[in-house]
Amino acid sequence: MWKVYTKIDMKYILIAIALFLSACSTKNYEFTQTKIIFIKSPKLKFADIGYLRNSSSSVELELFVAGKAIQKITINHLVCISEGCMSKSGFNKEYLTSYYPDDILQNIFLGKAIYNSKNKEKSLDGFDQSIRNSFVDITYRVTSHVIYFKDKKNHILIKIKDTDG
Repeated sequence: MWKVYTKIDMKYILIAIALFLSACSTKNYEFTQTKIIFIKSPKLKFADIGYLRNSSSSVELELFVAGKAIQKITINHLVCISEGCMSKSGFNKEYLTSYYPDDILQNIFLGKAIYNSKNKEKSLDGFDQSIRNSFVDITYRVTSHVIYFKDKKNHILIKIKDTDG
């Protein structure tokens, strides 16, 4: 009835538990910014103030309504929300669209190019990208004060603005 584990088995079990628990653990972020956040998708709707925190390997968006924290999205090798953690592709499939590359949300939050910089055109204050195919119709614009992402085909809008401008 009871299985006897060897030292090697226990070592692997402990490593697996440590990795699982560290996926959504508290991180020390190098940068914290207050932003005005708009997120609209078929399963996500938000418009208010948020804190955008990031380090070299992870990003966290904490969303507030009337001064009360209502949601936290943490992205490192997994995407963690209040309902739990899932793979980046799983998050895209559940909350955005399965047609997006795994790193798209993290790149949007950080104002980095998406789709391997496809159709990227520099502007005076940042860059623009237009991605159109049979699955997406994306307009993506990054400036020093605003990140704007809109996918007309999948009805998704993400806009992140500085609070001071």
